[in-house]
Amino acid sequence: MSFFGRDKTKAVSANEALPGRADALNVSGTHTVLGTQLKPPFPAGTRTVVFGLGCFWGAERLFWQTPGVYTTAVGYAGGLTPNPTYQEVCSGRTGHTEAVLVAFDPAQVSLETLLKVFWEGHDPTQGMRQGNDIGTQYRSAIYYTDDAQRAEVETSRAAYQSALDASRHGKITTEVAPLDAFYYAEEDHQQYLSDAKNPNGYCGLGGTGVSCPIGLGVRES
Repeated sequence: MSFFGRDKTKAVSANEALPGRADALNVSGTHTVLGTQLKPPFPAGTRTVVFGLGCFWGAERLFWQTPGVYTTAVGYAGGLTPNPTYQEVCSGRTGHTEAVLVAFDPAQVSLETLLKVFWEGHDPTQGMRQGNDIGTQYRSAIYYTDDAQRAEVETSRAAYQSALDASRHGKITTEVAPLDAFYYAEEDHQQYLSDAKNPNGYCGLGGTGVSCPIGLGVRES
């Protein structure tokens, strides 16, 4: 199967996946907008979760604009190839989705609130695409970091599915799984839509217009 000829909406198998590399891609470590660090260690009490909701440029902006979020970073998750490049992910032969790492202070913003941003920020019923962006790299996904997060994610998914059903939308296709690895994307993709980089850059995200009936306030956990 050729590098460019495969169906990018089909999950890649282990024997088809690109080999990747041992070394991580170089990232400066400073958030262009928030001024915080992109990589751990994060401040004591900080929790992390990883979301995939289409093109990660616009997805990251949704979360850095959310009060209580310590930092965000874009990268690749849910795949097979170690330390992939953007071009490799776009080929459909790494298995990754474009993802956003969100580090947050649960005393300032709840996971429920972040999940509300996630569900309402894209269409989680589209499978291997978001709008005109087509391929496994654009699939909807949530990668949790502990069992408590998993329970909250599953509760929110059920609640949003009920809301979608009431509005005659389709079934949620979001991948929900424990976080295996998050590979930071190249420096030029970090905070891509910030004023300092590309304030008028492309953002193809669009939600269903259905409100998610969770995340109505901040709670400590």
